[in-house]
Amino acid sequence: MDESNVRNPEPLESAPSAEARAETVEELRRQVEEKQDRLLRALAEVENIKRRTQREREEYIRYANESLLRDLVPVLDNLDRALEAARGTGEVSGVVGGVELIQRELLKVLERAGVTRYSALGHPFDPTRHEAIARVVSTDARPGTVIGETLPGYQLHNRVLRAALVSVAAAPDEDA
Repeated sequence: MDESNVRNPEPLESAPSAEARAETVEELRRQVEEKQDRLLRALAEVENIKRRTQREREEYIRYANESLLRDLVPVLDNLDRALEAARGTGEVSGVVGGVELIQRELLKVLERAGVTRYSALGHPFDPTRHEAIARVVSTDARPGTVIGETLPGYQLHNRVLRAALVSVAAAPDEDA
């Protein structure tokens, strides 16, 4: 065996003293406590953010329609004035004209809020936009066509707010 290949073991470094180990353990303990404190503070901050966000969301929902309602109050005032005028005078045409003006004002307010009125007359029955309340036998209209409208429909930004209440044509030979 070649002695040149055999190495002399290097001398072992001296093991840290008990005092140095205690200092290292104490330093590590301090770091752990500091990190745990930071973690607890971060968790508390996250909880505070959650509570604040929930409170802000509830307030937003509570007052979301404030501007719409603010626009509707004058319409109510005008209705009050029209009713007062109707009670004071016997002239029907003036009252009808006043109520028509109020109706137009209300429709404008609703349109600014994204609400539009639609008519179903003459259109094919669509269960997503119409609610059939009657079937009427008709020889003039194609079966499934809306031939009467009890109440118009309303949409909010292309979503049906209220379906139109309609009467739908039925063929004379269909069972009712």
